[in-house]
Amino acid sequence: MFGIGGGELVFIMFIVLMLFGSDKVPEMARTMGKAMAQLKHATNDIKSEIQKGAESNGLDAKSLSDMSGNIHSEISKVKEDLLGDSIIQANKVKEDIQEVTGPVKRNM
Repeated sequence: MFGIGGGELVFIMFIVLMLFGSDKVPEMARTMGKAMAQLKHATNDIKSEIQKGAESNGLDAKSLSDMSGNIHSEISKVKEDLLGDSIIQANKVKEDIQEVTGPVKRNM
């Protein structure tokens, strides 16, 4: 939950209790719960609108996942092509440096 541990959560609750008092904390929690519910409802509405728009344009979840899978595979191929050559070149340079510096390091 947001990278907050149990001890940190207890400390935050203690500070809130000290600042606002025990009579205001339940009211604040209720208000925050309502706000979270409204936020969840709004995001679900947005998701449904996006899905309706995609379906009206002839796109469904399967075709979108197929397209994203194809895009990811093409990106992976390009990365392998680009990085594969540079990794090979980096290894050659590393070997050359080790050949040159090997005797120097041993003498020191």
